[in-house]
Amino acid sequence: MKPRDQFLTTDFIGSGVGTKREPVRESNKFRAIWISDVHLGTTGCQAQRLLEFLRKTESETLYLVGDIIDGWQLKRRWYWEQSHNDVVQTVLKKAKKGTEVIFVPGNHDEAVRQFIDLDFGGIRIRDELVHTTAQGKRMLVLHGDRFDGVIACAKWLAYVGDNLYTVILKFNQWFNTWRARAGLPYWSLSQYLKLKVKNAVSYISSFENALAAEAKRRGLDGVICGHIHKPEIREIDGITYCNDGDWVESLSALVEDMSGALRLVTWQEIVMPQQSAQHEKVDELCVSPS
Repeated sequence: MKPRDQFLTTDFIGSGVGTKREPVRESNKFRAIWISDVHLGTTGCQAQRLLEFLRKTESETLYLVGDIIDGWQLKRRWYWEQSHNDVVQTVLKKAKKGTEVIFVPGNHDEAVRQFIDLDFGGIRIRDELVHTTAQGKRMLVLHGDRFDGVIACAKWLAYVGDNLYTVILKFNQWFNTWRARAGLPYWSLSQYLKLKVKNAVSYISSFENALAAEAKRRGLDGVICGHIHKPEIREIDGITYCNDGDWVESLSALVEDMSGALRLVTWQEIVMPQQSAQHEKVDELCVSPS
């Protein structure tokens, strides 16, 4: 675990990360990438997998759409692995090499909101902004916690839920360690349980509809957010709703290719494309005829 004092040293910002790596494939070069809900500073954070994803992708713009660092958990107990350090250093390195990096804070890293509209180390901090795709679509980019009724009306309940969620993630981590040893791909038990609970499904639907309504009210074409850890792209009342997912459960990101098309990608698709393709073929064979 990374000691607090070592995290705060100047070496944290200036040190190099990793060794010489292979060039990024053309298929992994994007116009923009959106990632959120990394939750650095927690045991559930999949920092090593995110690091692999960042090293194998390039983009003109990288959006960090909130909850990158989990200030809630760090206040309770200091936890900081080397891989968490490496993620931060890799992002700083991308900014130094010309990638436009924009950080939109969320509720777990809300302390950063006091620095809105300032730039640090090549990273622009913004409360929200509008991204225009290569196809001319104007997309509202924000974390989304302001549209969460629990956060807005009963923050204490959000803290209770966060503690329960941490317990589920610990079990999820053990569960996927077992799956990896059995030669099975990553699968989010916590995501599965969430989508099986009727109230959670209703909550997610309400959140998505509220974000889409806000984008429509502003006369925009769509919205890109994080917060609820559910990757999604769908049309809601003529608005393109996009959620980039997270890096504790789904290990996903939203990308815009050079033509302006938006799509979701996963860690497995980018880092282990052959294995991902094999499992997709197996899934297709296992689908029952309708």
